[in-house]
Amino acid sequence: EAKALFRRTIPVARRVLGDHNDLTLLMRRLYAVALCNDPGATLDDLREAVTTMEEIERTARRVFGSAYPTTEGIADALQDARAALREREASSPSPSESS
Repeated sequence: EAKALFRRTIPVARRVLGDHNDLTLLMRRLYAVALCNDPGATLDDLREAVTTMEEIERTARRVFGSAYPTTEGIADALQDARAALREREASSPSPSESS
């Protein structure tokens, strides 16, 4: 499973390549996309995806600039992740409704 693979390899990439490396950012983006695309994703999974995308988007803008292809791809994926989270939050009952 992609999520399990990324959970094992991303910490290694961060340690070996660094947080600012293009490959590390790509791996983190793909992990967040995998969370969003999982039909069984929980709200926490979607929140983790958005948080991850926000972090790497800031890093990519700082390191590469906003016009760099990796930065643009992350920004697009962040919009998709936020949309998926909004949609799921809208369709999930609030804790007070389920009591």
